[in-house]
Amino acid sequence: MTEQATTGPRTVVVTGAGRGLGLAMARRAGADGFRVVVAEVDADRGARAAEGLRTEGIDAHCVPCDVADPQSVARLAARVAELGPLYGLVNNAALANGVGGKEFQDIDVATWDRLMAVNARGPWLVAKALHPLFGPVGRIVNIASDAALYGSPRLAHYIASKGAVIALTRAMARELGERGITVNALAPGLTECEATEAVPAERHGVYAANRAIPRPQQPEDLVGLAAFLLSEESRYLTGQVIAVNGGFTMN
Repeated sequence: MTEQATTGPRTVVVTGAGRGLGLAMARRAGADGFRVVVAEVDADRGARAAEGLRTEGIDAHCVPCDVADPQSVARLAARVAELGPLYGLVNNAALANGVGGKEFQDIDVATWDRLMAVNARGPWLVAKALHPLFGPVGRIVNIASDAALYGSPRLAHYIASKGAVIALTRAMARELGERGITVNALAPGLTECEATEAVPAERHGVYAANRAIPRPQQPEDLVGLAAFLLSEESRYLTGQVIAVNGGFTMN
């Protein structure tokens, strides 16, 4: 049995798709035939990413968006409504680079609140604004982190924000299931890309020493599973958190 089809190209929105993992997932979604919306806080970077995707034959559109700003998210929703129909959302945008190093008691309130505003509130704001635009079926993929599963030290605010993403995934799955919208989360390990350039060598060493697959993790190691979660084949999978980290954590 197949899901009810929609007419015209179906749209997938990827937040934070101007570089790294977000761009890799946007590229794969485009290669799979979806229209892609690159939602990116850095407008120039987002525009370059969308232009690069178009040179590859992908129907790509850039919409500048700060996921922590409700008005910016509302503008994203308005543009997506013009493109329609919406089929998929990948909540990838997050603050990750250079956020670690302090123990929980030494993190200042402003830093904590900024990370929570982007990493935890952001996915909720985007899903809240976009969910009315979904058709008879839909896919939401939230990007969490295996740090929230492992309990990495000196990352309390980041771990708390990604733990919130995991909990939000389960809550949304319960509420959106009747509409044919699945909601799942990917929990990547330490992935080598622009967003993790400032991660200390010590942490890279911890991952290298404890992964079952010792080689460094690349964005391409995640896009296949993200593509599956956006596909028709995942129609009966929802509310799940899947760690992709070479066996660094094992459930």
